[in-house]
Amino acid sequence: MPHGYPRATPGQAVGLLGGSFDPAHAGHRHITLWALRTLGLDRVWWLVSPGNPLKARGPAPLARRVAAAERVMRHPRVDVTGIEARLGSRFTADTVASLQRRYPGVRFVWLMGSDNMAGFHAWERWRWIMENVAVGVLARPGGQLKAGLSPAAEAYRRHRLPQGRARLLRTADPPCWVLLTGPMLSHSSSEIRRRGAWP
Repeated sequence: MPHGYPRATPGQAVGLLGGSFDPAHAGHRHITLWALRTLGLDRVWWLVSPGNPLKARGPAPLARRVAAAERVMRHPRVDVTGIEARLGSRFTADTVASLQRRYPGVRFVWLMGSDNMAGFHAWERWRWIMENVAVGVLARPGGQLKAGLSPAAEAYRRHRLPQGRARLLRTADPPCWVLLTGPMLSHSSSEIRRRGAWP
């Protein structure tokens, strides 16, 4: 379902993992399964983006990235989708707003690696995101400390859940976020491209 709309029913908690997935790798799979288990999510959707506004270099064609992601992430509760291309959204805030309108009653949780949280304050309308959707941050090698000390973390320090209460994220009213720490994989899309393993 590269450009279709995945299914979700009111009351479900759905994690949204966005990115270029250029290419998808075992690290993406690892944090997805971690989020499903630790946050008690019903489903996770991989949102393979048409392109990242913060990156100068364009990614591989969308259909190719979606197909590769589907090979990496095979799980009955995970949908790989290129839905952002259909929504016409360029920024995460637009995607979240569109999905919330389209799926009333579904509880969305924005998922991202700690490396992204470190630079989250540079995202378009980042404060709107924090104020309108719960956020789950998953530790990535080298990014955990930076995430915890980031401008976004400092601005929303009072709204951070302790890891032991991470399951509350699925029902908490935003702003609400958690930083999950635990075993990490060092896989990186940029390193895969540097090795020439994603020509």
